[in-house]
Amino acid sequence: MESCFDELIDRKNTSSMKWEKYEGTDIIPMWVADMDFKTPPAVLEALQNAIDHGIFGYTNVPEELNNIMIDRLMKLYGWKVKKEWIIWIPGVVTGINRVCSIFGKKDKNIVTTVPIYPPFLEVPQNSRQNFVTVPMKIQNHRMTFDFEKLEQALSKNASVFILCNPYNPGGSVFTKEELARLVELCSKYKVLICSDEIHSDFVLDSDKKHIPTAILSREAAANSITLMAPSKTYNIPGLGCSFAVVSNSSLREQFEFSLKGHVPSVNMLGFYAAQAAFSQCDQWLSQMIAYLKENRDLVIERVNKMKGCSVNPIEATFLAWIDVRETGLNDPVKFFEDAGVGLSDGKFFGQKGFVRLNFGCPRSLLEKGLDRMKKALNAQPKSTIKSHNMPQ
Repeated sequence: MESCFDELIDRKNTSSMKWEKYEGTDIIPMWVADMDFKTPPAVLEALQNAIDHGIFGYTNVPEELNNIMIDRLMKLYGWKVKKEWIIWIPGVVTGINRVCSIFGKKDKNIVTTVPIYPPFLEVPQNSRQNFVTVPMKIQNHRMTFDFEKLEQALSKNASVFILCNPYNPGGSVFTKEELARLVELCSKYKVLICSDEIHSDFVLDSDKKHIPTAILSREAAANSITLMAPSKTYNIPGLGCSFAVVSNSSLREQFEFSLKGHVPSVNMLGFYAAQAAFSQCDQWLSQMIAYLKENRDLVIERVNKMKGCSVNPIEATFLAWIDVRETGLNDPVKFFEDAGVGLSDGKFFGQKGFVRLNFGCPRSLLEKGLDRMKKALNAQPKSTIKSHNMPQ
């Protein structure tokens, strides 16, 4: 039975960043984390109603939207959030940069892990601050923290730690124990946690559950700023709508003050879309997650059979972090582009020898991309490709 997620939507000539990168070519764009699924019908209806009204004036945060978020965070995580804790901003990356600008210190370090979502690595340049990166480690075929190295970094003049949970790339959903250890270390060395949880709705394994960092303890709540958004979940990143949850009144006051005059308000269409998404689209979201699970399973099965390629289990997100070091390719991104598939280069995440593939697309398009990758690798001379023993 065909799913609404199977629909192939022509995104050419729409000023799409994802698709215009390869304008005029036959390259399938599978790079930036922008899904090729149509936004849920309830969101489209809310936007159409706003457009039909015909006036796009300055807009306050809808009271109902705050109430919806409070109820939703309680329902999903048992997180008792007060209205004043929620601060609406136009983007999670904006939030990360404001946090680091206001709470980072000129004589101290901002710390994060690698590989990581590239905008994290741009923060020090934007805020003119020192930066320290700590490599993640693979344990039981899963990306996790190297707490020994992390403690070394946090203990040496650190002011802010930028966390990504669920993890992009790698797809790990961090456990309560992992997050508790992180909170413990950051508290010990007086390091603020900026927690990017934009992929929290994309947990693909039924035995895993997203845990917001702030709910672990009073200490965690007092020492963290959480960033979330409907943008990835409902495929509306172009509407610029995100929010921060800050329970610590001192942190909240400083954060809100840092936004004034620097960061624009969320636009009215973003508010209306978020309100419709969070209140009316649970069934659509469940169906999408089920579809993504099947896409994820297909990627893991196919990639681990490709010459010189391997991918670990993906617990969350719609992104596959593929190890291509054993292919012998000097420029894997160009190689796959020449084969007709556009992927993200691991070097921009802080780890060469990897590519990231976005499987948030119709399955027919995903299969076409995987077929092209396999065909290109099979055409490579055998001498350039090493064998690997990754789990299937």
